[in-house]
Amino acid sequence: MLDERKTAILRAVVQEYITTAQPVGSTHIANAPGVRVSSATVRNEMAVLEQEGYLAQPHTSAGRIPTDKGYRFFVDHMAQPGRLDTQATQQVGAFFETAHGRLEELLHQTTNLLAQVSHHAAVVVGPRAEIAVVRSVQVVGLVGRHVTVVAVLSNGVVENQPVELAGEISEVRLAAVTAHLQAHMVGRALDSGVRIPPTGDRELDAVCTAAAGALEGSVADEHVFVQGAATMAHAFDAVDTVRSVLRALEQQYVMVTLVRDVLDRGLSVAIGAEHGVEPLAACSVVVKPVFVDGEQVGTVGVLGPTRMDYPQALATVEVVSDRLGRHLSDGGSASG
Repeated sequence: MLDERKTAILRAVVQEYITTAQPVGSTHIANAPGVRVSSATVRNEMAVLEQEGYLAQPHTSAGRIPTDKGYRFFVDHMAQPGRLDTQATQQVGAFFETAHGRLEELLHQTTNLLAQVSHHAAVVVGPRAEIAVVRSVQVVGLVGRHVTVVAVLSNGVVENQPVELAGEISEVRLAAVTAHLQAHMVGRALDSGVRIPPTGDRELDAVCTAAAGALEGSVADEHVFVQGAATMAHAFDAVDTVRSVLRALEQQYVMVTLVRDVLDRGLSVAIGAEHGVEPLAACSVVVKPVFVDGEQVGTVGVLGPTRMDYPQALATVEVVSDRLGRHLSDGGSASG
C-alpha cells in the first residue's frame, strides 16, 4: 500500500494526465492540492512510483504517465464516485421518458445516447431471449396470408415475428391456434425445443408449427450494438493502435465476450491488458449489468483509452443501466 504522500502524487498525476494527455512534470504536481511539497521531493517520489510500476516515463526528459497498475490503484483506492452533470442527467431522463417501439431500436438509440454522454465508444448487449420464459403468446392476422406471432417473455421483452402462411385463415381459426400455443408454450423457454403436439387439424397444426418455429428462430439473434468508433479514432496518436481498436469494435463476438468476461470476473472496470483482448490493450472498459426484476438481462459499457475519466464513466454506465432496466421492466419495447 502506498503512503499518503505517494498516494496524493499518484492521484494528481492520474487526474492531470486524464485531462491533458501529456506527460506530467514534478513542478506541476508540487502545486497540486494535497501534495504541497518541493519539486525535488516530488521528483524523488515519482521515481519511486516508477520503480514500483505505478508510473512510466515515455522519454528521458519528459514527465511521467500512469501505467495500468497506476490506474488500477486510482480506481480501487482513490477515485470518488462520479456524478453526471445536470445536463447529462436530463438528457438520459428525457430519452427514456420518450423511448418506445421495438427492442432493437431502443438498444441502438441507447448505445448512441451512451456514446454521446460518455464521449467514448459504447456497447450495449441486450436481453437474451433464451434466458426468459414465455408469459403469453398470440397469433395476429395481418393482410391475406400474413400473420404475426407475438410472445411476451418474463424479462419484459416482446418478441414478434412475421409468418407467411400457405393460405388465408379466419380470425376464429387464429384464435384456436393462439389457444393451442398458449397451452404448450407458456412457462417454457423459447430455445427449449418445445414440441407442439398435433391437434389433428392439418391447417391448425401447420400454423402452430410455423409460429413456434419463427419464435424459436428469434432466440439466435444477439442484440449487440456498438457506437462511438469515431471517438476512439481520435483518442490515440498511433495509427496501428487506431486500426486494431476499430477492427475489434467491428467484431460483435469480441465485444460480447469482452463485457461478459469482465462481469464474470466480478469487475466493473478492466484496465488495459487486464481484460485480455490484445487488440484493445490500450483501452479500458467500464461495464454495468442491466437487471429486470432481479435478473440480469443485458449489459451496458463504455470503452475508451486507459486515461479515461473513470469516475465519470462509472457514473454514466450506472445511470444508463438503471434507466434501461427500469424501462424494460415496464415493458417499454417490443422485439422483432
